[in-house]
Amino acid sequence: MGQLSQGTSIIACCKEKPSELEYFTRPKNVDDYPSFFKFHPKQPSTNPILQKVFHCKDGTNRKWLSYSEESHMLYYYICIVFANTSDKNIFISGMNDWKHVHQRVELHEQSSFHKHCAEAYYLRASESDIGHLLGGKQISLHREQVRKGRMVLQRIIDVVKIIGKRGLSYRGTQSEACYTLDDPSIDHGNFLELIILLGKYDICMKDHLTDCLEKSKRMQQTKSKGRGSVVSFLSKTTVNNILSTIQQIIQESIANEVRKARMFSVLIDTTQDITSQDQCAVVLRYVTDVIHERLVAVVNCEATTGEYFVQILKNVLEKLELDVSNCIGNATDGASNMQGHYRGFSALPSSYSPNQVHVWCYAHVLNLVLAETTGAVIASASLFNLLNGIAIFIRECYKRMIIWANENKSSRHQRLSPIGETRWWAKDNALRKKFGNFGKPDNALYTDVLLTLATIQEHENMKSDVLSKAKAYIESLLKYETILTAQIFLRIFEQTTPLSKYLQTNRMDILSAYRMVATAKESLDQINRDFGGIKVAADHFVCWANEQLEDEENADLELEVQTELPLKRVRKKKTMPGEKAYDERLNDAERAYEVEVYNPILDKVTHSLSDRFLSHGTLYNDLSILDPRNFDQLKNSNIEEYESI
Repeated sequence: MGQLSQGTSIIACCKEKPSELEYFTRPKNVDDYPSFFKFHPKQPSTNPILQKVFHCKDGTNRKWLSYSEESHMLYYYICIVFANTSDKNIFISGMNDWKHVHQRVELHEQSSFHKHCAEAYYLRASESDIGHLLGGKQISLHREQVRKGRMVLQRIIDVVKIIGKRGLSYRGTQSEACYTLDDPSIDHGNFLELIILLGKYDICMKDHLTDCLEKSKRMQQTKSKGRGSVVSFLSKTTVNNILSTIQQIIQESIANEVRKARMFSVLIDTTQDITSQDQCAVVLRYVTDVIHERLVAVVNCEATTGEYFVQILKNVLEKLELDVSNCIGNATDGASNMQGHYRGFSALPSSYSPNQVHVWCYAHVLNLVLAETTGAVIASASLFNLLNGIAIFIRECYKRMIIWANENKSSRHQRLSPIGETRWWAKDNALRKKFGNFGKPDNALYTDVLLTLATIQEHENMKSDVLSKAKAYIESLLKYETILTAQIFLRIFEQTTPLSKYLQTNRMDILSAYRMVATAKESLDQINRDFGGIKVAADHFVCWANEQLEDEENADLELEVQTELPLKRVRKKKTMPGEKAYDERLNDAERAYEVEVYNPILDKVTHSLSDRFLSHGTLYNDLSILDPRNFDQLKNSNIEEYESI
């Protein structure tokens, strides 16, 4: 009987004492929480591998991590208690991936799942009588780190925005490592230099830079690879992510405005960057209370066909969530892949937007008109080649630039800019600098250029090819034919330059543009055969130039501009037997110049304007009905009568 009672008591004791594994499962009720938290953490000190797992890199102990000797698994006991019953996690059921144990532990501690469980634990612990809080400072420390990180990131975002606003480059060519930031002799690039400057006056940024500098130097000294635990927010990756986010915000803002406006048109064009990659710019034009032209995408081109550009446009509009059918127009340049009637970009969009109207870019058309005009005859092409050659000749050597600076009598130094291929105003700018305005040479640099070339020609230390070039340029500038041709284009540019500048404004009114084109054409038609006016302006320029060159300071240079065209030698054409008719050749030099140079130039510019700008006359006539200045006329007549006016 005594043995029975003794055995019964042993069985009862065994039932009252739970096994170790029961403490690695969720307590059945709240009353079991004290014994559960009293049991944990279970961290045996005999195993050195486990001891390394139980401690962070900074030496702090992971007090909420427990090890079960029976199952040979790791558990986060606070996650066992405070996780939802439906949640599944390897640190609740037991983690036995010992090969990647450090990675698993760090990933779990950084997860939102663990952070929510830790916050729940501290919320409960703050209202209970538990004697000690396990790692109570870690969450508050984490929150403080997040707050400081956000403050640092806000300052970095502001720096990125101001650099972008000023159109500056972000990165330098080298020395972007954190351990070099305390070396003032190194150029770190605009972004890092502004960050360093901000750190001198901002405590938050100063502390962040100091921390990054110390950690980076420590890693550099130990030859560690990678960034380790250094989160600097100063790398190119951070800058690129910020720029990508800003891009998305801007695109969403533009897309919202376009949706409110509903209808829009598209402008696309391509150009090469410094790496010779072809980039396609996509611009949307729409109207709210004002006219907007917004760049929405720059896409790297892999092909140049019309179909490829249509696909680019569709992809961009789909990304912005814009309805392609609301695109009512497109504008491009005159390239064959854009203007093709069958497979060009202008023909293909009509498949998904039948009412879409294609408009050839007016500014590009005008540039083609001027390009055709300046190359219409040899005299015009020679003039602009001369201007471009002189600018390059003087600018390519510092000695010649010094001579130019000494000879330039202008109150403000004026650079001699070369004529670029894509800068449409460059020809007018170069011509006006050297010859002034039409019939008004007072501010011209013509004599200054001549004196500079003459000084170079007489310079003893110049090479022979330089001297010969200077002599050739002087002879070309002194020709009366050069003066006449310059006055012709000065008169043409008086009409086309204001039009060109207006066509490149971002809020251009299409009706005003069409009227300006018509006005320019009418003005050019009026001077089409007025060679006498060109002759008067050229003679006035020659008198002014010779007076300047006859100045006492320049008397020994013996420079004089021609006052008339040289006589043309009469060439007799051999008449073949039986030939009765022969070409009549002009013997008068001025008359020959008028027929062979002046008339072809004016005919070319007027005919090009007429041919290239009249294709959309009906469209502009329809749009003119919406012009308030025509409302009174519409009241007194119906639309059919108005269209016939």
